[in-house]
Amino acid sequence: MKRRIHVSVMLVYSLVSFFCLCSAFYLPGLAPVSFCEDAKGGEDCQTVIQLFVNRLDSVESVLPYEYDVFDFCKDAQEKRPSENLGQVLFGERIESSPYKINFKQDVKCQAVCSKTYKKDNKEDATKLEFLKMGMQLNYQHHWIIDNMPVTWCYDVEDGQKYCNPGFPVGCLVTIDGRAKDACVINSEFNKKNTFYVFNHVDIKITYHSGAEEGWRGARLVAATLEPKSIKQTDEKNPNCEGGSPMEVPGPFDSDVSIVYTYSVTFEENNSIKWASRWDYILVSMPHTNIQWFSIMNSLVIVLFLSGMVAMIMLRTLHKDIARYNQVDQADLIKLPTTKEISSIIYEDAQEESGWKQVHGDVFRPPRKGMLLSVFLGQGTQIFIMTFITLFLACLGFLSPANRGALMTCAVVLWVLLGTPAGYVSARLYKTFGGEKWKTNVLLTALLCPGIVFADFFLMNLILWVEGSSAAIPFGTLVAILALWFGISVPLTFIGAYFGFKKSAIEQPVRTNQIPRQIPEQSFFTKPIPGIVMGGILPFGCIFIQLFFILNSIWSHQMYYMFGFLFLVFIILLITCSEATILLCYFHLCAEDYHWWWRSFLTSGFTAVYLFVYAVHYFFSKLQIVGAASTILYFGYTMIMVLIFFLFTGTIGFFACFWFVNKIYSVVKVD
Repeated sequence: MKRRIHVSVMLVYSLVSFFCLCSAFYLPGLAPVSFCEDAKGGEDCQTVIQLFVNRLDSVESVLPYEYDVFDFCKDAQEKRPSENLGQVLFGERIESSPYKINFKQDVKCQAVCSKTYKKDNKEDATKLEFLKMGMQLNYQHHWIIDNMPVTWCYDVEDGQKYCNPGFPVGCLVTIDGRAKDACVINSEFNKKNTFYVFNHVDIKITYHSGAEEGWRGARLVAATLEPKSIKQTDEKNPNCEGGSPMEVPGPFDSDVSIVYTYSVTFEENNSIKWASRWDYILVSMPHTNIQWFSIMNSLVIVLFLSGMVAMIMLRTLHKDIARYNQVDQADLIKLPTTKEISSIIYEDAQEESGWKQVHGDVFRPPRKGMLLSVFLGQGTQIFIMTFITLFLACLGFLSPANRGALMTCAVVLWVLLGTPAGYVSARLYKTFGGEKWKTNVLLTALLCPGIVFADFFLMNLILWVEGSSAAIPFGTLVAILALWFGISVPLTFIGAYFGFKKSAIEQPVRTNQIPRQIPEQSFFTKPIPGIVMGGILPFGCIFIQLFFILNSIWSHQMYYMFGFLFLVFIILLITCSEATILLCYFHLCAEDYHWWWRSFLTSGFTAVYLFVYAVHYFFSKLQIVGAASTILYFGYTMIMVLIFFLFTGTIGFFACFWFVNKIYSVVKVD
C-alpha cells in the first residue's frame, strides 16, 4: 500500500530535517534506546523490541518491491514509521512485522503464520509465481531492529566473515542442477527445478548492559540471524530442529503450504559500545586498502599536473611576460643603439605568434552565451550542494544509521541554493553582453531541473507500471514540484535580480572590433581532440571511488567512507582545474581564443567517461535482467551524467576564467 504524503507536511519536514542536523548532539532517530526486562525500568526503558521490515531488492533487478507483495506474514496492527524525503525517493517502505520480541525473553520455534496455495486457485497461483520470481532473482529481505539492520553473517574466503545487511527469500536449483549462491549453504538443496523457501530464522540479539556504565537498562549493539528452510507438518507444534527443507516444486501441480517460524536468543556483550555497534557490519566490508591505493593514484596525477602548471606559471609565463613588457620598460630617454634595435626587431619577428597576440579577442563574448551562463549557474548550485553535503557526511551527520538523510540534505540544499545559481548566471550573461534577462533567469530555474524531472518522471512511470515500491507516490511528486516552484524558482529570481543589478565583470584588456583570424591548428590543438583529452586525467582520479558508489546504488552495498569521498572530491576539483588551465594555455599559445565553451567542455567531458564506465559496469559487474530494469538503469545513469557534466564543467570554466584574467592583467598592452 503506497502512502500519499501531504504536500505541506513534506515541505515542513524536509526543511526541519535539514536544520535539525546541526541543532543537537543526537540526530533524529539516532539517540540510544534503553531496554528493560519489565516495566519497572521506567518510561525511558522499553520492554518490547520492534522488528521492522523494509522493501525487498535484488542485484539482478532494479525493481524493489514492498514486503506485502510477496505474501509474507503480515502484522495484524500494521504500523508505518514516518519516513523522510530521502527514504521515499530511494524507495524505502518500512512497516511493522508480526515477529514479536520481548527483551531478554528467548523464543524457540514460534509459528508466525501459515500460507496455503491451492493449485486450482488463480490468485494463489499468481502469488506463488511472484514468490518464485523473488527466489529466482535472489531478492533480499531487509529487517531493522532498533534502527540497525539485522545482518546475515557467514564465512567467506581466507576465513573472513562477511555480514550482509539482508538475507534471501529463498533459492533455486535449476533444471540443469546449477544452484544460486544461497543454496550452497545446505547440501540438502539438491533437487533440480526446485525452489527452497527460507521460512525460518534464528535471530540473535546482542546487548550491552548499562549496570557498569551507570545508566538504566541495556542497549542493543548487534542483531544477526540465520535463515533456514524447514518443512513443517503441524503449524500448532512446529519443530525447527532438523527436518527436510521447505520445497516448492517448479511446476505448480499440487497444493503448497508454507509455515513461517522464528527463534530468538539474547546474548550480553559489554565489550561492544553502543556508539560502535555498526563497526561489525562496516569492517566486514573490505576495500579499505583499495581506497588508499585510489587516493595515492589520484595524488600522483595531481602532483604531475601541479608540476606542469607551476612550470608554466613560474617559468614560461614569467619569461613571456618579461619579454612582452621589455619594450614598454625600456629607457625612453636614452636612445637605443643599432644593436639593441636589431635585437628588438628580431624578438618581435620571433614572437609574431603566442598567447599575447590574441589579447584583443580573448574576452570576445562566446556564441550561445545564454546557454553557457545557464549551465554555469546550475553548475554552481550543484557544486555548493555537493560540497556542503559531503562536508556534513564527513562529520557523521549523514551516516548510514540516519536513513535517507543524505538524499534529504542534498535535495533541501539544492532547493535553498537557487540564489547563487541565479546570481552567477545573470552576472555572466550580463558580462557576455546579453539583454534577455527574463529568458536567462527562466532557463536557469527550469532548464536543467526540468530535464532531470522529466527523466525522473518517466522512470517513475515505469516503476508504477511494474508495481515497484520505488515508484514515488503522487503526493511526494507534488511536494517536489512545490519545493521547486515554491522555493527554488523564487530564490533563483532573487539571485538573478542582484546579478543583473551588479555591473558586468571588468575585463583586463579591451576587445577589438574586428575578430582576429585563427591560424591553422595542429591535430592536438583542435577543439575535439583537446576536449576528449581533457577528461581523461580527472576521470583517472575518481574511477576507483566510482566503482564503490555504483556498488552502493545498484548492488545495494552500504557506503560509509565519506572521508575518502571528500578527499577524492577535493582531488577532482584540483585535477579538473589544472587540466583545463594547461589545455587552455596551449590553445591560447596556438592563437585560438575560443576558450569559453572549450574550458567548460574540457573538464565536463569527464561525464562522458563516467557514462562509458557505467555501461562497462552494467555489462561486466551487474546481472540485471529484463527490459524495465535496463531502461531504469540507463535512465537514472543519464541523470547522474548530466549532474556530473554541469559540476565538472563549472569547475573547469571558473579555473580557466581566473587563469586568463590573471595572465592578461599583468601584461602591458598599448
